[in-house]
Amino acid sequence: MCEPVHEVVREVVMHRRSVRSFEPKPIEDGVLAEILEAGHQAPSAANRQPWQFVVVRDVQRRRELAEACSSQSWLAEAGAMIVGLGFPSASERWYRVDVAIAMENMILAATSFNLGTCWIGAFDEVAVKRVIGAPDDTRVVAITPVGVPRGDWPSQRPRKPFGQVFNAESFGRPLQLG
Repeated sequence: MCEPVHEVVREVVMHRRSVRSFEPKPIEDGVLAEILEAGHQAPSAANRQPWQFVVVRDVQRRRELAEACSSQSWLAEAGAMIVGLGFPSASERWYRVDVAIAMENMILAATSFNLGTCWIGAFDEVAVKRVIGAPDDTRVVAITPVGVPRGDWPSQRPRKPFGQVFNAESFGRPLQLG
């Protein structure tokens, strides 16, 4: 059993922000491998692992992907982009959730290296698949840039009050802790 890491995990979770401005710097192979391994270790329904991830580092291809993502040109500034693809044939009911879990693992791993990410759900799926050569039987679930943030780390955005988000025993009964 490994040593308790709750403080480290909590620190990474609380530090994660959506970063939308990047330095044009590459991501080191070793760091990228660690980030990808975090996704590789993600759980999935019945361990089907109904996913593939395309890592895009080429500048021109990143620009094409940014265009396919509602013309969000800032995405191309990041050193890499990760496209999460799911296979409905492997897990029709759960592939989106499974890919999302793996993507979040990678986003948190990137945060642990002080790299910025941003969950991208606004994209033209046909255009994204064309840019990365994804087969017809895949679905694009999410995309994230991974890069060195430009300037200061973004500040925390407001969150709804705890009692408006968490319920005790049934919906509509705010959870009260300690």
